[in-house]
This record gives sequence, structure tokens and C-alpha cells, in this order.
Amino acid sequence: MEKPLVAIVGRPNVGKSMLFNKLVGQRLSIVEDTPGVTRDRLYAECEWRSRVFDLVDTGGIEPAADTEILAFMRQQAEIAIDHATVIVFLCDIKTGVTASDQEVANMLLRSKKPVILAVNKMDQVGMTNPDIYEFYNLGLGDPVAVSAVHGHGTDDLLDACFTYFPPADGAQEEEDVIQVAVIGKPNVGKSSLINRILGEERVIVSDVAGTTRDAVDSYFENEQGKYCFIDTAGMRKKSKVDDRIEKFSVLRATMAIERCDVCLIMIDANEGVTEQDTKVAGLAHEAGKACTIVVNKWDSIEKDDKTMDNMRKDIRRDLSYMTYAPIVFISALTGQRVGRLFELINYVNDQASMRITTGMLNTVLADATARVQPPTDRGRRLNIYYMTQVGIKPPHFVIFCNDARLFHFSYQRYLENQIRATFGLEGTPVRLTIRQKGDKED
Repeated sequence: MEKPLVAIVGRPNVGKSMLFNKLVGQRLSIVEDTPGVTRDRLYAECEWRSRVFDLVDTGGIEPAADTEILAFMRQQAEIAIDHATVIVFLCDIKTGVTASDQEVANMLLRSKKPVILAVNKMDQVGMTNPDIYEFYNLGLGDPVAVSAVHGHGTDDLLDACFTYFPPADGAQEEEDVIQVAVIGKPNVGKSSLINRILGEERVIVSDVAGTTRDAVDSYFENEQGKYCFIDTAGMRKKSKVDDRIEKFSVLRATMAIERCDVCLIMIDANEGVTEQDTKVAGLAHEAGKACTIVVNKWDSIEKDDKTMDNMRKDIRRDLSYMTYAPIVFISALTGQRVGRLFELINYVNDQASMRITTGMLNTVLADATARVQPPTDRGRRLNIYYMTQVGIKPPHFVIFCNDARLFHFSYQRYLENQIRATFGLEGTPVRLTIRQKGDKED
């Protein structure tokens, strides 16, 4: 069901990010600005031999670093290794085989995963640098010579990765299983919720600061459907962690979000929405995932007849960019309203999968433009020709017009609200792409 995942690992400064950008075909900035969120861009989708796969760039492994950082960096690599279909271990021809390379190679050998050894900075064409033969000492087979700067050898590298991809047609068997990522900052009750759902202590519950463990997949089936719950370690407050550790936390949350269908964004009822909650929620919003906001520890709150409404208003205010997400108040400790989560998971997953005919969309478009006229600029009016849906999860609509520059974001928001008012689309972001006459289609 999942796309193959290729992980690039290695020590610092061997050119992992440069190779990542070369394979992706564009320079991806590490941080991308979106309202309410800063996200490390570590993932990208690639295609080779008509096969789409995910590529992940990891932070460098520094055995010589301080022990705490070493532990986190090692765990970062181990998580990437554990999820990867195939691993690209990148080394540097200019430094030769180092003790760090040997240590990483040993870790990879123990993982029993397919490993492609790539030697970077082989920039000369037509002549093989004899120093490459030293890398046979790592015990990982034939090294592939690459140049991340010039792109030499990347075709051989991708061919080597391709041989380990599973058959493309064998991925349909568990299509009805909904992948659910449980995300949030530490100690909001993510593991407790999954243990409550499963009815057993399947996931270790710990509140030790800095304790980070691999995402745990737990399959669960009931009369409402089949689910795979992905438990993740919490993202800690940025001011309290080393920058490298924070990158690791973002990687973990991103990995869980990228491969899920629905995100349960957990918030502590005692604390309300914190800055870290907005960051976690922003990751799910930016990734276009169906979301439900789960307010946990509701049993520990002193309540009156307005407590829930006030909390709901506060959440809508603080997570103003995702007003589409339903909110549910639960207690993982007592089981209060936990059963309602399955209904909401199914509902938002169906909403994100909704397909709307072009005819129905254009009826809504005609009504919306008649009610509120499109904007004008210097006497030139925006003319909207038609709208069509081009994708799901999230629903993605393309609107064709005479001049995209006239299409103010406030009018885009108005049209999105009209679509939501007519068709629902609750629990899922909506993507709008504006194309003007003469634009080439992707």
C-alpha cells in the first residue's frame, strides 16, 4: 500500500542534502513558511522508471559528538533505516573510509535492510579514482560512484535502488485499512489513547524528557472498520532542545504524517492550545491530511455548562488555519468518548476522498460569482471560466480564469467557503490551483 521509501544516510558533510536535491530535481529549502508552522522539508516524491517513491534526507551521524546528541542522531538514523525499503549510504571519496563510516556501515549491516553504498564527489568523468576501491572494506558490496554536484552516476544509483522495490501491483490488498497517525507534543496521552483502544499495554507510556522511540504501528479492527494506529514520540518545545534534536522530532512527526490517511491531533485539556500544538497541527495541515482535534484529559477539568464551548472557541481561535477539523473531548484514562473517534476517523477520511463532478462544481461556481462579483483591478475584471476537481486526499480543485493576478486570495477563500457550504468537506484541507488562459497543464 505504501510507496517505496529510499533513505539517504551518512555522516555530516558528505553531500546527502545535495544528492537529495539532485535526485528530487529541485532545491528544497529546509524550512518552509506557512501560516502557524515552520516545517523541515526532509521528504520528497521522486519518480524513476515510471515508479513513484519517497526520498528522505536524514541528519548526519556524528559519533564524535556529545553523548546525548549522539544518542539522538543515532536514533534518527535508526528510524530512517527501519522505515526504508532501501538505504543509500553516502560516503566521501575525499576523506576516504573513516571510523564514522565504519560504525554506520556496521549499523546498516545489523539492520538486514538492502543497502546501496554510494561514494560522492566523484566529479571527474571517464576516469575512475582508484581510491574508491578502499570502500570495499565496509563490506557493503560494490560502491556506486556519484557526483551530487554534477549528477554523474545518479542513474546507476537509482537503478540499484529500483531492484529492491516491491512489485507495483502487489500493493492493493489492504486498501481498506485506514492509516491513523496520533500526533502531538509529549505527555498529551498519545500512547495512553492507543493502549485504551487496543485494550492492552501495546505501547510504552513514558514522560521522560528526551526519550524518543520509533513510531509503533498497531492494527485494530472492529465493526466500524480496519485501522492502523501510528503512535509517535512528542515534539518538544523548541527553546528546550538542541537544534539537531528538534530536527529529529520534526522528522518523526513528518514520517508519521506523510504515510497516514487521518491525523488525530492531541491536545492537553489542562493546558489548552500551546505554541507547540500549533506547530504539530500545522504539519498535518500543510501535508493536506484529514484531521480530527482530540482534546484529552477532559476528566481532569472542572466543568460547568460553558466549559466545552469556551474550549472549542479557544481552539478555533488558536488553530484558525484549520477551522474545518472537528473537535472531540475525550479521556484516554477513563475511556470517555473514545469510541466516537472511529466514527470521526471514518467520516473525515470519506470527506477527504470525496469526488465532485465538474457539472456540480460549476453550478456552485456560477451561483457564487453571481452572488459576489469577481474582483477588478484598474478596470480589468477577473473572468472565471470553469472549475474541475483533479485530486483527492486532500480534495484539489483547479480554477481556470483570464488572469491569475486578479484572483485575490480573499476571493479564493470565498469560493472555498462556498464549496464547503455546499459539499461539506469537513475535516480535510482543500487545495485550490489557479490557472489562466495559456498556462500549460502539469
